[in-house]
Amino acid sequence: MISINKTLKASDLQNKLKQFWNLSGQKIQDLDKNYDVSKGSPVFTVKGKYSTRGWTEWTQGFQFGSAILQFDATGDKEFLEIGRKNTLAVMAPHISHIGVHDHGFNNVSTYGNLLRLMNEGKTEFNKWEKEFYQLALKISGAVQASRWTNIKNGGFIHSFNGPHSLFVDTIRSCRALLVSHLLGHVFQAEGDVKINLLERAILHLKATADYSVFYGEGRDMYDLWGRAAHESVFNTKDGNFRCPNSQQGYTGFSTWTRGLAWAMCGFAEELECFEKLSDTELDLLGGRKEIEGFMLKAAKATCDFYIEHTPSDGIPYWDTGAPDLHKLGDYLNRPAEPHNDFEPVDSSAAAIGAQGLLRLGKYLISKGDKESGERYWQAGLTVLNTLFDEPYLSTSSDHQGLILHSIYHRPNGWDHVPSGSKIPNGESSMWGDYHAREAALYLQRVINNESYLSFFGALK
Repeated sequence: MISINKTLKASDLQNKLKQFWNLSGQKIQDLDKNYDVSKGSPVFTVKGKYSTRGWTEWTQGFQFGSAILQFDATGDKEFLEIGRKNTLAVMAPHISHIGVHDHGFNNVSTYGNLLRLMNEGKTEFNKWEKEFYQLALKISGAVQASRWTNIKNGGFIHSFNGPHSLFVDTIRSCRALLVSHLLGHVFQAEGDVKINLLERAILHLKATADYSVFYGEGRDMYDLWGRAAHESVFNTKDGNFRCPNSQQGYTGFSTWTRGLAWAMCGFAEELECFEKLSDTELDLLGGRKEIEGFMLKAAKATCDFYIEHTPSDGIPYWDTGAPDLHKLGDYLNRPAEPHNDFEPVDSSAAAIGAQGLLRLGKYLISKGDKESGERYWQAGLTVLNTLFDEPYLSTSSDHQGLILHSIYHRPNGWDHVPSGSKIPNGESSMWGDYHAREAALYLQRVINNESYLSFFGALK
C-alpha cells in the first residue's frame, strides 16, 4: 500500500514543478514542430516518438489542451497560440462527434480551458471569441448526452462499444453535460422534447457508482471495497445489468488501475461542482443528500482501494489482478518497478488518480472531516512527489513524452516493448502527459493561493 508521507507539504514540490514545466514546454514545442498531423492524433510514444493508433479520436484535445495548460502555468503566450489556433483549426469535428463517449476529454480540455482563462482574466476578453467557446461547449454536452441508454433504474452515456456498454472512463465526460447545463443550454429531441442535461449527468453518475464501483457488499465473489470494473454490460431489451467486463484491463473481476483512477478523479471533481448547484435544482432530481451521498461513497471507496492496492511510492501496476504480479513477491510494500520482468506499471493512472486524491482531500477538509481529508490529500502529494521525478519524469530531449512508463492497451499488445525487456516500459501517452500537467497546475495554484482550478470554476 502507499506509504503516505504525512509531513510533505505542497510547497515542498515547488522545485519539481519548476523543472516539470520547463520540460513540459520543450515537449510541447517538439510535438508542435515535428509531429506529422496527417497521420492522425498522437496517442502514445514508440521509442520516444509520438505515434497514432486508430481506435477512436479521443486524445487530440489532450494535445492542444496541454499547450493551454502550459500557458496557464507559465504565462508564455507561445503556448496559448499553439492551443488556440489548433483548437480553432481541427477541434470542430470533436464537437459534433456522435460516435464517442469522450467529449469531456476532447472539448472541455480545449474549449473549456480557453473559456476559463478568458473568464479568469488571463487572456484578453473578446465577446465573440467567448461566445464561440460557449457555443462549442453547449453543443458538445448535448451531443454527448444523446448517446443514451435507458436501464431499469436510470440510464447512462454508452461507450463506443454500443448501447449495452457503460465505461467507467465516461465519468469524466459528465463534465461536458454539466458545463452545457451551467451555460444555460436547452437540449431538445423529437417533438421539441426538452431533455434535462443535469438529470442525465446525475443518472450516469449513479449508474457508474452502482455498477462500475464495488463496495464489499457481496455482488460477486471478487467484491472488494473500492474495486472498479472498466465496463458494465447491460441487456438493452429489459434494462438489466448482466456482468462486469474489461476492454483494457485483465478481466471484469480485477481492477484496471486507469479505470479506477478515472472514477477517483471523476467523482471528486463532480462533488466539487455539485456544491455550486442550487438545492432547488437538486430537489427535483433526488435531493442533495442522496446525490452527494452516493458520489462521496464512490469517491472514498475508489481512493481507498487505490491507496491499499498500489505500491509504497504511489505508482500502480496496470491491473491489480494482472496474472504475473505474484512473481514480483511483496510488490505492494516497496516502490513500483517499471523495469521488472513480469508486469508493467501505469504512470498515467497515477497522474489521473493523484488529482482525485487531492480533490477529495480538499473537499472533505472543507466539510470539516479533517482527518480523512488530510489522509487523501497527503496520499495525493505522495504520488505526485514520485511522479514528478525520475524515473517517471522524462528529462531527455530525445523523448517527446513527459511522463514515462504509461500503458495503453496491455491485452491487445499495443504498447512498445524495448529491446532486451520482457514488458512495455519507458513510453508516454497523451492522456498521461495531459493529466500530469493538469495535476501540476492544480497544485501550483494551491501553492500560490490562486483561484481554485476546476472545470466549472470560471463559468457564470
